[in-house]
Amino acid sequence: MSREIDYGNLMHTAMRGLIRTVLQDIAENGLPGNHHFFITFDTAHPDVELADWLSDRYPGEMTVVMQHWFDNLTVDDEGFAVTLNFGDSPEPLYIPYDAIRTFVDPSVEFGLRFESAEEDSESYAADDDEEQDTARVPAEEKKNADIVSLDSFRK
Repeated sequence: MSREIDYGNLMHTAMRGLIRTVLQDIAENGLPGNHHFFITFDTAHPDVELADWLSDRYPGEMTVVMQHWFDNLTVDDEGFAVTLNFGDSPEPLYIPYDAIRTFVDPSVEFGLRFESAEEDSESYAADDDEEQDTARVPAEEKKNADIVSLDSFRK
């Protein structure tokens, strides 16, 4: 039996480490300049913690923005906790790094996208007759960001 190097998973680990490092710096020093983040995550991930009304409204994925107002940002080895404002209602969230699908900082045209084999076979999209309500990054913000996909490195 031959052993192979799993570059795809190694890259995912490194990219999640980059997110952890960035968020740790923000927790300690605040957001510099015009930096801000659009973070899309899997709301169905078993370790995600969010209010029931948010998980009901966004049953598959949700995009949050960390920019002008956020509070209580704490970062650990598995994920991060933050309080965000949803229509004048502060809500605490816990997002594990494994739940993150995209991490974008449009101020410097930087972005990461995480995809897995499971996501290719599973779909959180609603039936054709239903419309799913999900938070999205505005198109004008997306076009300015470079998204890195690792799918071409996988078998």
